[in-house]
Amino acid sequence: MDIHEYQAKELLRDYGVGVLPGALAYSPEQAVYRAQEMGGEVFAVKAQVHAGGRGKAGGVKICRSPDEVWEAAEALLGRRLVTHQTGPEGKLIHRIYVEAGCDIEREFYLGFVMDRESERIMIVASAEGGMEIEDIAQSKPDTLIRAAIEPAVGMQAFQAREIAFALGLSGKEVNQAVNLIMGVYKAFTEWDANMAEINPLVVTADGRVLALDCKMSFDDNATFRHPRIAELRDKTQEDPREMRAADRGLSYVGLDGNIGCIINGAGLAMASMDMIKHAGGEPANFLDIGGGASPERVAKAFRLVMSDDKVQTILVNIFAGINRCDWVAEGVVQAVRQENPQMPLVVRLSGTNVEEGRRILNESDLPIIQADTLREAAEVAVAEWKATTGRS
Repeated sequence: MDIHEYQAKELLRDYGVGVLPGALAYSPEQAVYRAQEMGGEVFAVKAQVHAGGRGKAGGVKICRSPDEVWEAAEALLGRRLVTHQTGPEGKLIHRIYVEAGCDIEREFYLGFVMDRESERIMIVASAEGGMEIEDIAQSKPDTLIRAAIEPAVGMQAFQAREIAFALGLSGKEVNQAVNLIMGVYKAFTEWDANMAEINPLVVTADGRVLALDCKMSFDDNATFRHPRIAELRDKTQEDPREMRAADRGLSYVGLDGNIGCIINGAGLAMASMDMIKHAGGEPANFLDIGGGASPERVAKAFRLVMSDDKVQTILVNIFAGINRCDWVAEGVVQAVRQENPQMPLVVRLSGTNVEEGRRILNESDLPIIQADTLREAAEVAVAEWKATTGRS
């Protein structure tokens, strides 16, 4: 789960991380009021969307008067911001963050991430702040500083000092940077984050070390332990298909194809998508209904896939171990009778109670095409999609 910049800063502020004063606004009038409250001569008006690259896309505007704050807020609010991370559809700007300006002397990059390969928290830092980490890795890989955290002892102050020295900090800057790095690490572990990125981390002309921008994301499977984090969720920034699925306890990833998939098990779902592409089609989604799926859960998944306007054929592929084919069949029949989909439906059942499942489908008198194998199911689904749409 991603959160906004202003939310991440509020969180990190509790851990002693230095950030600039700022406040949220939902209208130009409110933005001006926030700026006047803070005082000063320079303000940053920042679009709050779940995407990186906001500055390059025009989502961050530097203002030098309340009038400019008004104009910046009016230009951003209600607009879709398109960055390299949003896709062409962009993200709608519902809120902006008005932040005090500062005199930046140097910029750095600092990131914490869960490294699956080493099974440790990995810190990545660079003296090249303001750039995306992918750009830094490609153009200036020698500037990257990496440090893995030993889980048994956690992050040690000497590691933070080594990073600060490697970034070229000195004097009081080092102590500030150590406190900042240790604070981010503590927040990262206590709140079950899987990514925290401060870019840029800056040293100001008056010697302060500050997190000027911050992104954080959290493990969805751990948010039940952290109501404070769960309450930060902004559904307006999520794919509506994935949001509806998450609210119903389903694992769903929206794709750009036309063949909707309802499958149990992540491995089988991946294999099914591969087989659809091998047969010449494009999957519209990854959807795992999980184990022990009841007819009602299957019906929910069915309605979820049907709600995607791009779906023109549906493939149900179930290999039942914990699941039961008869329950899946009941869910499919229930959903088809309620929703009456005007598109081909291909169902492949295998495993527990498969004969009973097939009997339910056969006796339903519904136009359901059955297949015996994964390959056959994918090929039939693609062939039906081509036949009904006239595409090749």
